[in-house]
Amino acid sequence: MAPTILVAGATGNTGRSVVETLSKHFNASSTLSGHRVVALTRSLSNPVAQHLATLPNVSVLEQNWVEITTEWLREHEVVRAFIASHNQPNQFAEESTFHLAALQAGVQYVVRISTAAASVRPDSDAYYPRSHWAIEALLGSPEFQALQWTSLQPNLFTNYCLAPAAEFIKHYRKTGKQDTLRLMLSEDGPVGIIDPDEVGTFAARLLCAEDPSVHNRAKYVLNGPENITGGRIVKMVEQYLGARVERVSYKDTSFIDAMAAASQESKNVILSIRRGMGSLWEGKGTAYPTSKEVLELAAPTRTPADALKALLGE
Repeated sequence: MAPTILVAGATGNTGRSVVETLSKHFNASSTLSGHRVVALTRSLSNPVAQHLATLPNVSVLEQNWVEITTEWLREHEVVRAFIASHNQPNQFAEESTFHLAALQAGVQYVVRISTAAASVRPDSDAYYPRSHWAIEALLGSPEFQALQWTSLQPNLFTNYCLAPAAEFIKHYRKTGKQDTLRLMLSEDGPVGIIDPDEVGTFAARLLCAEDPSVHNRAKYVLNGPENITGGRIVKMVEQYLGARVERVSYKDTSFIDAMAAASQESKNVILSIRRGMGSLWEGKGTAYPTSKEVLELAAPTRTPADALKALLGE
């Protein structure tokens, strides 16, 4: 068995791009030579998993990353790893267990996905940025000195932000009728939304680094190349419709209410996401500029217009 670069969450928002980028650069990277890429999925029948299994130098394993142990990592000779955790209330318990196993197994380097830099604080109103802050604090402790790591702090993902606009356009094209366009952004608060594929590409470049120590304990901020507002999204939609949008609900958090209703977790905890939206509405989504290392290695180029076009399949 060869030394392994592990991708946990390979079929998720950013993981797919990590695997694709590693496979693409495999033969050109001296770091990857003699290694193998292992992508984890909870189901081999997942269409994304099936796609990844066709890529050169990639093996896909059916394994839930939350059940990974120190022994599993040693058995599979994992030397570097990527992890994009879920954002459920038990995130800290499960992700910290993974990092502890990595430390004990002698994994050399881990790249993880955090959340928007403006929110990663111990006093964040929303629960999951506090979890990310706690994970970064744990990894930065003296006890974890032997494990090198980098935490990526991407802004709001384009697909999360623009999916309602894409569905609104599709519905109008099919029926000629308009529902209410529900947008999580405020009308005029700018946010540097970023394509998750570009976050994955940068993560893969870090995993390919000959000397990851230059990125050890770094927290890199990733924004898209352009800011967007709710008002600008409406204008983009109207260009596709060739008509005026009749009803818009800005700062719409109805999706969070639906999450809370469907969850078995504390409703108060889930609804804290709504209280955490203030930084986006107030324009703080542009408060932290993209880190220079990101711009040097894999500068984001996909604009909100590019992302909406992709969501429409055009």
